Amino acid sequence: MKIVDMVMPQMGEGIIECTVLNWLKNIGDVVEADDSVLEVATDKVDTEVPSPHTGTLVELLVKEGDVITIGSTVARLEVAGEAETSHEPTKAKESTAPESESTAVETVVPAYGLPTLGESSLSATVESDSNSGFFSPLVLSIAKEEGVSMEELRQITGTGLEQRVTKKDIIHYVKTRGTTADTATQSPVSKPSSSPTPSANYTSGGNTEIVEMDRMRKMISQRMVESKQTSAHVTSFIETDMTNIVQWRNAVKNDFKKQNGEPITFTPILIEAVVKAIKEYPLINVSVDGDKLLIKKDINIGMAVALPNGNLIVPVIHQADQYNLIGLAKKVNDLANRARNNKLKAEDLSGGTYTISNIGTFGNIMGTPIIMQPQVAIMAFGAIQKKPSVIETPQGDLLGIRQKMFISHSYDHRVVDGSLGGMFLKAVSDNLESFDPKRAIV
Repeated sequence: MKIVDMVMPQMGEGIIECTVLNWLKNIGDVVEADDSVLEVATDKVDTEVPSPHTGTLVELLVKEGDVITIGSTVARLEVAGEAETSHEPTKAKESTAPESESTAVETVVPAYGLPTLGESSLSATVESDSNSGFFSPLVLSIAKEEGVSMEELRQITGTGLEQRVTKKDIIHYVKTRGTTADTATQSPVSKPSSSPTPSANYTSGGNTEIVEMDRMRKMISQRMVESKQTSAHVTSFIETDMTNIVQWRNAVKNDFKKQNGEPITFTPILIEAVVKAIKEYPLINVSVDGDKLLIKKDINIGMAVALPNGNLIVPVIHQADQYNLIGLAKKVNDLANRARNNKLKAEDLSGGTYTISNIGTFGNIMGTPIIMQPQVAIMAFGAIQKKPSVIETPQGDLLGIRQKMFISHSYDHRVVDGSLGGMFLKAVSDNLESFDPKRAIV
């Protein structure tokens, strides 16, 4: 028998730490490979962490409530083997996060508007200055809420991986700020007068009710502001004739559900059209690292899903170009259902290369969506409405009723010019308008 370490796997772009919610297995339990062992919370999702091996759980190294870094050892397993492995983690293990998908590039959320860096840029920066201003989204969120300036944040001695500031560090600093205790982890810099007042000090007047943002809403707020600060947003619009698609779906939806056990919505059809357009215009499927473009070979489509509490989450269909329409319908339904029931895993939210939002489900006809960083574009599909339209025929123009939809395409003007952004939008529209109304269910 041998002892192997169970390390915290990569949880998605920009995430370097998570909080242990609870252990699902106890010491002495036999676990199979891929069995869920513990549940953790990140800034994006609560998820279960599977065992990498089949074996017996012999040691738990973290407790419920602990904030741990990605790549750290959380437990040990006894598995079948000849020799016992060393328990001493190597420096390479500690300083390098596990590899993510081939097209995903690890990014760090910019601190108070600092530029987003790719993985290679981050590692070089950290080696020269371990507390150079890169902090987890959770730490930044707490700092903003508590009025901790960037100067103060950089003065805090971090206890995390590579001396990064953890949630415990920032909370301890906030509690002890202004006292003389524990000077090793607090800054001599006083709280600037311009710092925002903590929300606890606000008072309501009249008929105003104050409700604290939940963790997800705080992160959405932070990410949207950061996206606007990072990307030069431009939005183009086009009106698309969806008549063929509406008629086809109405004709096949009952048979589709009988054959596949899944309903067919418009979303997989929209994703299919986007995937075809990305193949034609691959420079939409990129991210930016300084003055370099990272062109993604995989096409991973994120789709915005509204949750029952009003928040939004964006699960990802990885390698969406490998699915036919039936496969896309099943993936869309599965991800949407698991999102609404809080059953998504961390990998379901990582690696997206392009995002769509079907705002037509809310009755909206168009919108100007905000880009999901580090992507460079996002598309919103409005409500399908019957409209009087001019129909061209060999006998001349006629006036008829058609099913029309507005499409909005927001793109990062730093790297996507109006010509590329507009041509891509037109390609998606053309793909939808050329849909075969006699298409078989395949």
